[in-house]
Amino acid sequence: MIVIDREKLASLPLLTLAAPAIRDAYIAVTDGRANLPPVGYLPLIGRNADCHIKYGYIEGDPIFVVKIASGFYDNPTRGLPSSNGMMVAISAETGDVVAVLDDKGLLTDLRTGIGGAIATTALWRSDTRSVGIVGTGTQARIQIRALAALSDRKLHFTVWGRSPEKVTAVLADLADLELAIEATTDLETLCRQSDATVTTTPSKEPLIRSDWIAPGTHITAMGADAPGKQELDIALVARADRLFVDLSEQCLDHGEFSAAARAGSIGEGRCVALGAVLSGATKGRRSDGDITIADLTGIATQDIAITRTVLAALGLLGRMEGTTP
Repeated sequence: MIVIDREKLASLPLLTLAAPAIRDAYIAVTDGRANLPPVGYLPLIGRNADCHIKYGYIEGDPIFVVKIASGFYDNPTRGLPSSNGMMVAISAETGDVVAVLDDKGLLTDLRTGIGGAIATTALWRSDTRSVGIVGTGTQARIQIRALAALSDRKLHFTVWGRSPEKVTAVLADLADLELAIEATTDLETLCRQSDATVTTTPSKEPLIRSDWIAPGTHITAMGADAPGKQELDIALVARADRLFVDLSEQCLDHGEFSAAARAGSIGEGRCVALGAVLSGATKGRRSDGDITIADLTGIATQDIAITRTVLAALGLLGRMEGTTP
């Protein structure tokens, strides 16, 4: 069994290296090549924290993957990251544990950022230039880095947070990218002025109102990945022309669309699989006037994809066909 630590993982250019595999991860679901059991979700009673267990297999792969990811949302006040976890690669031939990727949440953060950028660029208007980022945490930073790395144009970013100090810190952390980027504490103005908006908060109350969103806007909602979380008001979800999901079962159960589904404002028939858009099986945006929303709860095929990318980059994947390396 090989253990790969966070430092080694961080040295790999995964934002670009893993993007093709992450893209295929969505397509594998709609093509029927993936086996994705329900997500394990553990809220820690009395603590502002939770743990997710995701696992799955893509037909023909030499490995399957089990991922443990935790979120301890008070950690930043202790000077600690809010995300932690690991990914375990297991031989699909023998069942042996062949590698532990002790990423402490890094790979989950990266695959989430890559997935968000893939969805946003696939669904935004062709003339999109301004992108609003809602939130000031790790995922806000990675969404910006991923969009900068994977989009085909120069973008202008506006970052919103309630704390001016936290927004300023985001800009400082991204200074190496030399992007057009500004800070704001005015969420309504950000929403009204952005061609595309990416939400990244663990909010349990809607932050974005329907009347703030102009026709033609795209929204990628990343934050609602567990019961009780919600960033968009129900009226906005119901009003959208097109709704996209990574996995409808998850999105309608505990994703951004779950509140609207429980209220009877939308049904499963409104949801279009992102993988079907990426494969060309169906259209994404139908017109420049469409309001489009993508609800991404995170799926195990993303974890498989980034694990496989890491092992291939380190020259280990070929050794995992049938035997423990």
